[in-house]
Amino acid sequence: MLALDEIKKDRELINSIDWEMTPEEAVRLYLEWGNNWTRGYNMVRSKEDIAYYFVLNTWEADPVVYLVKRNSEEAVEVAKIDLPKELGKLFPEDGGISKGIYSLDGEIQAWLKKELNA
Repeated sequence: MLALDEIKKDRELINSIDWEMTPEEAVRLYLEWGNNWTRGYNMVRSKEDIAYYFVLNTWEADPVVYLVKRNSEEAVEVAKIDLPKELGKLFPEDGGISKGIYSLDGEIQAWLKKELNA
């Protein structure tokens, strides 16, 4: 699994990241692709169509960010990125956030874009 420093060195990978992709949209496009009418926009045609996107995983004690590579056959976590302590403070210590997988937005996405010079 890649680390943040390794991603920083791979400009081709950084340029491939879909910053607007959400986990829900990835499922709709890549797992239900035969059942969606998309007017030709962002349409998956085969397993060779690949998306790279980030998700926030709050199932662990400390929330982490994963870079996911998805096609119509599988989703693979290719990188795991720990959040800096200041961003980790966005989450209540009492477990007030629901456990799950979320799209990146706000401060976390801004931090990651800055780190990757994206």
